Amino acid sequence: MTTVKLTTEDFKTNVLDYTTQEEWNYLGKLPAIIDFYADWCGPCKMVAPVLEELAKEYDGKLVIYKVDTEKEQELASVFGIRSIPTFLFIPMQGKPMMQPGALPKNAFKKVIDEHLMVDKKIIMPE
Repeated sequence: MTTVKLTTEDFKTNVLDYTTQEEWNYLGKLPAIIDFYADWCGPCKMVAPVLEELAKEYDGKLVIYKVDTEKEQELASVFGIRSIPTFLFIPMQGKPMMQPGALPKNAFKKVIDEHLMVDKKIIMPE
């Protein structure tokens, strides 16, 4: 799988319809990362291949979306995007985490493994 471009309408269908919901209620079937970027942004271009690698590495376990802040200004505004790239890390349960700035691959993997791929095994008391 590769990264998936996300429009405002796609966001409302696949992530959260912020026009009708006041509380965070993730609509997706897999944890996700949303990359808020612009085509002219140097750091965004640097991190793009890393996101493509991660999309392949976590295929079937994680979705990586890309939101072009130039085309999807409403969405960028709703999330208060002030600098790019900015990443929204969305676990299946709980609130998402926002992180501005280009990150190295190992930082993405750490967030993915520790916050998005939380193992849901039930540990039985002895």
